[in-house]
Amino acid sequence: MTRSAAGFDTVSIRALTKDYGAMKALDGVSLDVREGEFVSLLGPSGSGKTTLLNILGGFDRPTSGRVFFGSTDVTLLQPHLRNIGMVFQNYALFPHMTVEGNIAYPLRARNVESAEIARRVADALTLVELAGYQTRRIGQLSGGQKQRVALARALVFDPKLILLDEPLSALDKQLRESMQIELRQLHAKLGATMIYVTHDQREALTMSDRIAVMRSGRIEQLGTPTELYNFPRNDFVASFVGESTLVPLQRSEGGSVSLGTSRLRTGRPVPQDGPIALAVHAEKLILDSPGGGEDWNRFDGSVSDVIYQGESVKISIRLDDGTSVGLRQHCHHRSMSSLPQIGSRVQVALHVQDTILVPCDAESVPQALAA
Repeated sequence: MTRSAAGFDTVSIRALTKDYGAMKALDGVSLDVREGEFVSLLGPSGSGKTTLLNILGGFDRPTSGRVFFGSTDVTLLQPHLRNIGMVFQNYALFPHMTVEGNIAYPLRARNVESAEIARRVADALTLVELAGYQTRRIGQLSGGQKQRVALARALVFDPKLILLDEPLSALDKQLRESMQIELRQLHAKLGATMIYVTHDQREALTMSDRIAVMRSGRIEQLGTPTELYNFPRNDFVASFVGESTLVPLQRSEGGSVSLGTSRLRTGRPVPQDGPIALAVHAEKLILDSPGGGEDWNRFDGSVSDVIYQGESVKISIRLDDGTSVGLRQHCHHRSMSSLPQIGSRVQVALHVQDTILVPCDAESVPQALAA
């Protein structure tokens, strides 16, 4: 008799690889997810995040490596024996069934008694704020309501692990942001372990306890949202997490670095060897400097564009060495008249503690950085 993985507490991924002919979708991925943790797999299309999720769900098998739920090796275990909930990108709801029928499906597959099914379905609908929708058809629901039904179906049998594959990608911006908060609150209520696939860095930052940034089948960096944002390991992570501009730097004698004629000061270690870049967060760069002081790096340049975006203004600045950076400034009615004009000369400042230096991968470094 095949053993179920019902009682696991943690998820352990060990050296997973997945080959599709000559293409390597996963390349030695290892990851430990703690009980009750919300971990996002973040990366561009083709980075391997959905392949990893499918292997965790049992819908695909790795070429090599192992997956453990607690102490149980589930690498070859069939999906229905893993006691996991799954929310797909397209929701995968049954259009010929009612809302109740969709949510009850995993319970009926487990031969749960009818009275218990009715109770659990009602509880799940209350949890996702769809009480009273039992008899609705799927075609009568909005996108946000369908997403809630898919969540309720994944939660109704009380799984230890819930896998979510970009479940919010089809929603409009306002609803997507609202559902991010609801998912975060739902996770706090349930205490279940959640592994979430997304290509949206803001979504990952909003909801996650930790984020695994993936590229080309590997995890580039694993950390909390704050760690990834403030201490990116390389240029890829810096450019993918947050609104950053990568600016090429030059190494000087004595181990210092400079941007044009400006020698940079930083409160962080300078990466050793190879190309190096300054990761400039748009919201941390300011116009002028607050009363002078020695805790700021300053650069001269000219305004090349000013874009009003409602709650903020994006100002593009071409520095005197030819590189360009973006500056984001929160705006209100009183500040609009003081915005610099296109073509005007400005000085911008970046605090020493916000001066983030990252090594650049030789294969992905822009031409400007390689020069």
